[in-house]
Amino acid sequence: MAAALSMLALGLSACNTIQGVGRDITRTGEALEDITS
Repeated sequence: MAAALSMLALGLSACNTIQGVGRDITRTGEALEDITS
């Protein structure tokens, strides 16, 4: 039971990290568009 809960917690934190990276990439792309336009 404890192992299952820890795996769930790790999975959720990984999803949050991936979402954060996606947001950073999006912001970088938007900044590059502003520079080039």
